[in-house]
Amino acid sequence: MRVLDAAAVSAWAAGCVHSLASLRPAIDEINVYPVADSDTGSNMLFTMTGAAAELAAAEPENAAEALKILARGAVASAKGNSGVILSQVVRGLADRAEGDLDGPWLARALGHADEVATGAVSRPVAGTILTVLHSVALAVRGDTSSLGDIAAKAAKEAAHALEKTPEQLPALARAGVVDAGARGLVAVLDALVGVLTGAPLEQEHALEVRTETPEAYAWEVMYLLDGVDEASLPTLRKELSGLGDSVTVAGDGSGSHAVHVHCADIGAAIEAGLALGRPRKIRVEPLVTPTPIEPGGGIDRTVVAVVHGGALAELLRAESIPVLAVPEGGTPSVEDMIGLLNEAAGRHVTVLPGSVALTAAADTAAGHAMAADRDVVVIPCASPVQVLAALAVHDAGRRTNDDVVAMAEAAAATRRGELRIAQEESLTWVGRAQSGDVVGLVDDEVVLIEPAPASETNLVAAAMKVLNRMLALGGELVTVLSGAAAPPGVAEELAEQLRVEHPEVEMAGYASGQADAVLLMGVE
Repeated sequence: MRVLDAAAVSAWAAGCVHSLASLRPAIDEINVYPVADSDTGSNMLFTMTGAAAELAAAEPENAAEALKILARGAVASAKGNSGVILSQVVRGLADRAEGDLDGPWLARALGHADEVATGAVSRPVAGTILTVLHSVALAVRGDTSSLGDIAAKAAKEAAHALEKTPEQLPALARAGVVDAGARGLVAVLDALVGVLTGAPLEQEHALEVRTETPEAYAWEVMYLLDGVDEASLPTLRKELSGLGDSVTVAGDGSGSHAVHVHCADIGAAIEAGLALGRPRKIRVEPLVTPTPIEPGGGIDRTVVAVVHGGALAELLRAESIPVLAVPEGGTPSVEDMIGLLNEAAGRHVTVLPGSVALTAAADTAAGHAMAADRDVVVIPCASPVQVLAALAVHDAGRRTNDDVVAMAEAAAATRRGELRIAQEESLTWVGRAQSGDVVGLVDDEVVLIEPAPASETNLVAAAMKVLNRMLALGGELVTVLSGAAAPPGVAEELAEQLRVEHPEVEMAGYASGQADAVLLMGVE
């Protein structure tokens, strides 16, 4: 088929219903909360059944009109987080339905579907349906092949990405399954290939299931919201994120929005919608948590970190530490923090926050109802160098309590030094600093001011003065984190100078991407 027509859209909708109906029991049994809804297969089937019924009742003149009707029906019928995301995939295709709906159109439309679906989710999580959709969009980007070839390529990439989902999310790895919503998406793409090429609708893909029924402790709240101002949607997402996780606010392109959240306070979730518009078709269902890991049955604890600076986050990820990277000067939302905790394997989670503000945010999340099934301990850190010091003594082979104590002691014992560039004139304990001067701090107290400019030579000289002051009380290891504004060779020059003046001290230097400090220094 060279281009998509209305009959093919109808056939695809029917094929989706058939495939999802066949898979529903197996997908429902996966049940890995918070990765999936409690009944992911049923929710995706319900969504597409409603959409297909809407299309069957209409008489579209062309494929573009058929896709728009299908999208409206999917949003109106969307059930569960997976159903909402699936509705946005259909909407993304409909948004780009103009002209000849050929191969290049499908490639562009899948890219747009990726953007729309991801934009509807407050905090996308790796290893889910969104990850698979993004892999598909990247695989077909710019492809000008035929419609059938691009659909087949998309389905093949989706199946490949599906197999990787347990590697991207500990909750899936613990359960030994692929992501349920992602498996549903693969079925939807396989159905499209079947309509366009005549291939079998039901493709074989590995899918292991679990049959335990754990205890419910949270609720899935969903409703359609009409009459809401688009400008108010970020406020709604933020308020819902403070109540729970898996937040989606997805539009149908015609002014109505499907709202979805997993939370412990049903009334507050509905009141958030009432404050901005008219909720209707309200649905509330219990959620379930994964079966706890038995002692000795695998990973029972994880250390996670929340920091400023992309380079520092990548450094920690390279050490297999789950990390939440927060924009400079910002603080993470409760949902951001809950999402980080949910990425961790095991019952016990130790959180290492890279600043005082991040420590406060972590403390708030640790006491949140959506983290009630986890034993969360926050180790107070005022600087990323204390995070690194704690990780340096982390030993997964130790008893949990002993390991937490060791990390906390290492963080507390690490003295902190900083070099900052003064942004304006200010008065300090050691004199007046002018804009552009280099200001040195030890444990948040100003100890020196070096006149501008902040050249490599001046920065190294100022850093050595700060380090000499810190090392006067002893120390064996110096950790230096270079900020975004640090000259390229300053860390190497500082290491050389430190070897000359303190040959007994070891130094480790890393790029951090920090914007507020040129250099961060820690002495252990």
